[in-house]
Amino acid sequence: MEFSRRETLGLGLGALALSVLPVGASAATVDELIAEFTGGAEMADTGVTLTAPEIAENGNTVPIEVSAENAAAIMVLATGNPTPPVGTFAFGPLAGARNASTRIRLAKSQEVIAIARLEDGTFARTSAEVKVTIGGCGG
Repeated sequence: MEFSRRETLGLGLGALALSVLPVGASAATVDELIAEFTGGAEMADTGVTLTAPEIAENGNTVPIEVSAENAAAIMVLATGNPTPPVGTFAFGPLAGARNASTRIRLAKSQEVIAIARLEDGTFARTSAEVKVTIGGCGG
């Protein structure tokens, strides 16, 4: 079997493209992300506050605020998004306030989860259900 110069170049470029693509790339589930953040530790139902609107007219910009007294880090997850991790906020020992506010994208109506790792090594969890009328992630 003989290949022309053009076919050889095409095969070479195709092989190069395949070698660059990630192998076995898959999004981690919400439970896996939580287990990675907490190390499988138990979580209290109090100690962290998540403020989010009940109804968001546009999923492109949904304002949220998270806070927890004595938090070392707070992780926020959007369970219905194609990529659930929204962000992790880390607080140092000299932080004046242990809260953060931002705007997030939500693809559809879903649960937003906030998990705080407290300075004493314990974890606290809360969630809020947000109804989205116009999806923000291409929906």
